[in-house]
Amino acid sequence: MLQEGLGMAKLEKQFDVSKTEEEWRQTLTPEQFRVLRQHGTERAGTSPLDKNYSRGTYVCAGCGQPLFTSDTKFNSGTGWPSFYAPIEGAIDTSIDRSLFMTRVEVHCSRCGGHLGHVFNDGPKPTGLRYCMNGVAMNFQPDEK
Repeated sequence: MLQEGLGMAKLEKQFDVSKTEEEWRQTLTPEQFRVLRQHGTERAGTSPLDKNYSRGTYVCAGCGQPLFTSDTKFNSGTGWPSFYAPIEGAIDTSIDRSLFMTRVEVHCSRCGGHLGHVFNDGPKPTGLRYCMNGVAMNFQPDEK
């Protein structure tokens, strides 16, 4: 169920990983907290994950849930890590009406952390572009 507020859809969902605001502040960097918990956006081109094409898995920086595999990553030219499909069940979406536009917000299904947005201008096979904040994720390389 969604509750609208200040242009941003507020989630009324209990997540498997729940913490108080203070607990989140203690476990996340200030920039991670701003993005994951306050729906912020990192500056384009600032995340080293944007140009990372190593094989592995991108996980939520808030709770460690696997979100995307490197197999679905592509260079969108936007300055943010982009993927054409998430790992099944890893994300939820809600409507974001902030900044005088309507977008589909992507968040972690385990902790509710804001990850980015999804757009209909991606490559095949899905035609979707999951435009993610790199600071909201950590990369775990495949073991050889």
